[in-house]
Amino acid sequence: ELDAHWRRWEAEPSDKQPIGFILAMEGADPIAEPSQAAEWWDAGLRCVNLVHYGKGPYAVGTGEEGPLTPRGRELLKEIEKLGIILDATHLSDASFFEVMDRYSGPVHASHQNCRALVPGGRQFSDEQIKILIERGGVLGACCDAWMLRAGWKTGVTPRAEVTLAAVADHIERVCDLAGNPSHAAIGSDLDGGFGSEQTPADLDSIADLQKLEGILAARGYGGDAIAAIFHGNWLRFFREHLPG
Repeated sequence: ELDAHWRRWEAEPSDKQPIGFILAMEGADPIAEPSQAAEWWDAGLRCVNLVHYGKGPYAVGTGEEGPLTPRGRELLKEIEKLGIILDATHLSDASFFEVMDRYSGPVHASHQNCRALVPGGRQFSDEQIKILIERGGVLGACCDAWMLRAGWKTGVTPRAEVTLAAVADHIERVCDLAGNPSHAAIGSDLDGGFGSEQTPADLDSIADLQKLEGILAARGYGGDAIAAIFHGNWLRFFREHLPG
């Protein structure tokens, strides 16, 4: 069972622990028809968000507005039946609220910031964040500079105007809305598509995310809270919702 696997993994010395990954899909377009979801499950897919940018076959994403499509409602039923975890990232407002009404399975937001701090449809409102918190979800903070400073323009706004302190602001907003640090995490969104020209000035490699520890500690977060934000919340969420 999965719990036994985790116990064996944690018992290993840190330099012997294997590196694992969770197969996720950003934008469900590769699932050509809702009926194919089971094939993807058998191939190892465990997390999916319905759409990336614009209008997709299943939902409406970043940059546009609208509800799920009829096929999207079908796919939602299929992934819930299979136990696939839903990633709410990139959903437009209308699609988000419809998903929350229709889907009762586990949900998280892998890389999502707060609209109260940086306006725009790419970020979630406090209402949306509270819904995810109530559903037991975790939200991973993004490191894209345009999601950290209102009005940011790549190649125009000086990089020095955004630092990792802004990432901590979004983490702290989620913690404040939850009343605890159990739903905030690091999402980063540093997996490709841009370089350091679009990241905080004090982030030049993935290793620099460790600087968030000192920033959060200076704001009064203790060791347990920082550990939860860095990795503990994600581990708890996936331990609970990945199949045994």
